[in-house]
Amino acid sequence: MNNLVDAIIEIPLGSKNKFEIDEKTHRVKLDRVLYSAMNYPAEYGYIENTLSDDGDPLDILVISNSPTFPGCVVRARILGYLKMIDNNQEDYKIISVVDVDPRFDEIKDLKDLPQFRLDEIKDFFASYKKLQNIDVKVGNYYGKSEALKILEYCRNKYKEEV
Repeated sequence: MNNLVDAIIEIPLGSKNKFEIDEKTHRVKLDRVLYSAMNYPAEYGYIENTLSDDGDPLDILVISNSPTFPGCVVRARILGYLKMIDNNQEDYKIISVVDVDPRFDEIKDLKDLPQFRLDEIKDFFASYKKLQNIDVKVGNYYGKSEALKILEYCRNKYKEEV
């Protein structure tokens, strides 16, 4: 399976604002502002025509050097995923890099990323809902082949249920 996808960005790198794209109107709305003293550590969005077990499209983080904007389509190269339990629901965060940025040409797998970057992402998700009293358990990272299986599962679930 191809590890390139189009990520629809909802939240730019470094933002505290949680934007969402309304599926019916296609307008970008401010859902909430992070309660914590943190910023999103990567571009954050979703992969179209997917459905996760939490009822939302499959989440994707796109590691980049600069922010884009809500609604921007970014060609992303999947490296792996982070498994989480968010508010008692299994949640997967696909980890990727911007495919059209030559600065990331050598990054093909999670092991190619600096460990600090991976630790930063885990720390963000472990803490970002703490002040809302929402329980988030951050699990382990899994490689590209496992991430592609999650992607295929979520695409099939979308086809079955939508």
